[in-house]
Amino acid sequence: MFPISDDVPSRHTPIVTWILIFVNVLIFVLEIACPEHAREQIIYIFGLVPRRYTDPQWAAAVGFPYNNFWNYWPFFTHMFLHGGWLHVISNMWALWIFGDNVEDRMGPVRFLVFYLVCGLLAAFLHIMLNPYSAVPTIGASGAISGVLGAYFLLYPLANVLVMIPILIFPFFFVLPAFIYIGVWFLLQFLSGTASLVTPQAAGGIAWWAHVGGFIGGLAMCKLFVIKGYGYHKNKFARENDIISSAWFGY
Repeated sequence: MFPISDDVPSRHTPIVTWILIFVNVLIFVLEIACPEHAREQIIYIFGLVPRRYTDPQWAAAVGFPYNNFWNYWPFFTHMFLHGGWLHVISNMWALWIFGDNVEDRMGPVRFLVFYLVCGLLAAFLHIMLNPYSAVPTIGASGAISGVLGAYFLLYPLANVLVMIPILIFPFFFVLPAFIYIGVWFLLQFLSGTASLVTPQAAGGIAWWAHVGGFIGGLAMCKLFVIKGYGYHKNKFARENDIISSAWFGY
C-alpha cells in the first residue's frame, strides 16, 4: 500500500518537515553527482554498518576508526543518505504526508528532536538484531517510522488515501489511519521476523529499524506533544483530539 494523502490540515507551517525533506533531497543529489566509487565509499563510511560497533578487530582491519568521536556520526548521518530515487522519494513522500501533522502537535524544535531520537532507536534495534552485518544501512525510514507511530496515536481516525497496485492497475482506497498504519507495522514486524529465520528474506531492507523507530515513536510521543498546541477546531479533528487526549491522559 502506498499512501497518497491524508485529510488532516496543518494549523502551523511545518518548517522542520520542509527542512528535513530539503536536506535529504539535497544530500541525495550530491550523492549521485559523485563518481560511483566515491559514492560507495560515502555510503560505507557514513552509513550504519552494525559490525563496525560489535567487532572492533574487524572494524580496525577494514579501516574504520574506533573509540573516537567520529566513529559514532553514522548513527545520525545514515538517516540522510539514500540508495536511489525510489528510496528517497518514497521516504520523503511519507514524511510530507504525516510529518506536518505530527510537527503540528509537537512544535518544530521538539519535532526535530523526536525525529532524530526515533532514528537513533531504530539504529540501535537494527544493530542488536543484526550485530555482525557488514552491509551499510541508510535512509530516513527508521526516523519516519517513529513519525508514523506518533501519527497513529495522534490522528487514529484520519482518512488516508492509499494506492494498491494489482497487476498493472492502481486501485485507490480510503482507510482510517489506525488501520493503514497498523497493517504497515504488522508487515514490518512479520518481514523482520522472517529475516531472522532466513536472512535472504530481508531483501536489503532494514525491517527491524522500521519496527524500532515505530515503537520508539509510540513510546515517546507523549513526552514531546505540547498540550493544546496544534488542536483543530473542526468536528473531525476534535474527534481525533478526544481520542489522543484520552490516551495521553489530558
